[in-house]
Amino acid sequence: MQTQKLFNYGQATFIYKLLSSKNKNPSFVFYDDYKYNGLKVELTRENLQIHSLTPYILLADPSNQTGYIPDWEAPYWFSLDAQNMCLYAGIGEPRIETAKYKYMFSTDKNDNYKKILESLSHIDYDNTQMQCIKIIKDPITTKIPLVVKDTNDLTMDDIAKSKYMPTANLSLISQKMYHCISGKNFTLNTPDFPDFSQAIEYSIRKSGCWCNTTLKNKSTEFNKDKPNEKETYLRITLGQNNGESPGIPYVMEIWPVGHYSPVHSHAGAEAIIRVLHGSIHVKLFPYLSDAAIVPHFGSCDFKEGDITWISPTLNQTHQLVNLHTNTDTCITIQCYMYDAKDKTHYDYFDYIDGNGIVQPYEPDSDMDFVEFKELMRKEWMQSKTR
Repeated sequence: MQTQKLFNYGQATFIYKLLSSKNKNPSFVFYDDYKYNGLKVELTRENLQIHSLTPYILLADPSNQTGYIPDWEAPYWFSLDAQNMCLYAGIGEPRIETAKYKYMFSTDKNDNYKKILESLSHIDYDNTQMQCIKIIKDPITTKIPLVVKDTNDLTMDDIAKSKYMPTANLSLISQKMYHCISGKNFTLNTPDFPDFSQAIEYSIRKSGCWCNTTLKNKSTEFNKDKPNEKETYLRITLGQNNGESPGIPYVMEIWPVGHYSPVHSHAGAEAIIRVLHGSIHVKLFPYLSDAAIVPHFGSCDFKEGDITWISPTLNQTHQLVNLHTNTDTCITIQCYMYDAKDKTHYDYFDYIDGNGIVQPYEPDSDMDFVEFKELMRKEWMQSKTR
């Protein structure tokens, strides 16, 4: 049995994976300093059951019909929230959208449960049954915004409605990346090459040009036995790999019309993504698994100028799609960096191949940005003389 102390009394999010469920349902217990008050959480195949220990009462969510599932890649989470008198549990990323269980305690002043919840300070779990991935000090409360906004662009309404993710709420590493690529001069078309985006469009459409040829050559990048030119995009890297990210940390990605990525995850790294040109549709998935492509739980469209984010536990697994049907290529700048606590430095983006199998993809470079810009300029100038 493993025991861990919570960061704060009465609140935490426990993230874990199941290791075994042979003859005993997986379970864990929250309890106070005296091991008197507590909550027992048990997963069955049919549902999730939670009992208060004093008194021993079932805290039932009538809508909950999901227990543990036959997929050992699935992460589970449980949120303890004494302040809001609420319990959540789910499968996948720890967020409201993946919740499978919810229980709201009575707010009656005579109800003693608030004091009980506020006294909980430890968690016990059987480490032969489950692996603790992480214990987060904060509970799950509301939906988390996907679009990042700078402090100077936020209004009081934005904060009240949780419409945007303030830059100040990002981790220090994500703030560092954000400030590197969010400036007004960080643009695709510049005074020295105002037609850069048009030149890229031309190179994509024109047979024999670099973008057109490279995209065709990448048709088997994600599925060796199933060529698919639509499941391709170009990776133009800025700078060098300094060992702090999976691959080179700054990558300009080019998404022609109708092109898309496989469903993939991001090595537990943090990331900031800005749309430089066009727009991109992003589907979010609870987790990545060999068992099947798990249905996505949400999606969002990001337009030129929008910035979004990825953390080690949120927005990690997604698919990018350029849904346009005309000639509007999407161009993004992706920035990746390992979290300060990351000791693994896993250098691959895992993805689902055409056979539904998780495969590692080593983030590569199709060309350096400076070289690419000069090549696009050359092709563009040549197109004017034809």
